[in-house]
Amino acid sequence: MRRALIGARIAGGAVCLAVGTGLLLHVRQVMLREVRQAREVAGAARSLLLRPLPARIDGLATAAAQLSADRGASVGGDLYEVIATEHGVRVVMGDVRGHGLAAVGTVAAVLGSFREAVHDEAELAGVLARLDRSLARHLRDRARTEDTEDTEDFVTVLLLEIAPDGELHALNCGHPWPYLLGVGRAAPVACADPMPPLGLFPLPAELPVTACGQLLPGEALFLHTDGVEDARDGQGRFFPLATALTRAVRAQPISPHSVLRGVFTQLLRHAGGRPKDDIAILVLRNDRLISRTPVLRGAGLHQSAAPPRGAISPHAPTADSPPVAPAP
Repeated sequence: MRRALIGARIAGGAVCLAVGTGLLLHVRQVMLREVRQAREVAGAARSLLLRPLPARIDGLATAAAQLSADRGASVGGDLYEVIATEHGVRVVMGDVRGHGLAAVGTVAAVLGSFREAVHDEAELAGVLARLDRSLARHLRDRARTEDTEDTEDFVTVLLLEIAPDGELHALNCGHPWPYLLGVGRAAPVACADPMPPLGLFPLPAELPVTACGQLLPGEALFLHTDGVEDARDGQGRFFPLATALTRAVRAQPISPHSVLRGVFTQLLRHAGGRPKDDIAILVLRNDRLISRTPVLRGAGLHQSAAPPRGAISPHAPTADSPPVAPAP
């Protein structure tokens, strides 16, 4: 009798163990399926918001990447876009206050407005005004639908227009200026004092577009959000971006993907593998045809000049340079 009772208990325990194991496996499969679905949704949102850039856009080679500080989100509060229009190639780089999923709606509002405005507006100032109005509508709508008093979001925005001849024009609302990259050198393009970020104050009635020199063939622009330069190491030291860029452009010709990979590698090593703020980087290299008229760089400006007979232009093409247009 006692043996029968023990056997019954063992059998009952085995049944309970089998049932429990089956339930655990079922729960695990459900959770894995939900995680996969969440990742698919996040990936779809990312592809719609930060669309993969073509390798070349109207003669400009491109490379871009974004890293969210929120481990649960593949899209953060940083944004970028490059679009070729009849007015030139227009670029936006921006940073929404905060990061993670809470900033995605604001990113969508700004990017959606930019993608339409760049084709409709002949002047860069008109594009910025459209972004400002779109952000204001988004914040008003969010205030109506969300039970929160924290709707005072703002967005830093850098708008660039790159003309066919490489001339650069910009409007900057509180965003870091880009770096101009040549072989073995990296210098910030500081054209003027930025305006306040969008969303904090009304835009001034007049929006003076700033001329920022010229992007010569073979040169590149490095655009970034402030999470790059604000990344700190264990001792609290900021990431030395200028030094990292100089290291990344030692080779000729400049490769946007190599610059992107080199800076990200150095930044992640500096920050111990995971920065505390969202990060976005965009690199654009001018691959357009050049004329045989030499161009001299000085004091941040480009001036055409006739060289002495037999002289070599400092920007003369090499075997790795973009092709040279035939002289008329």
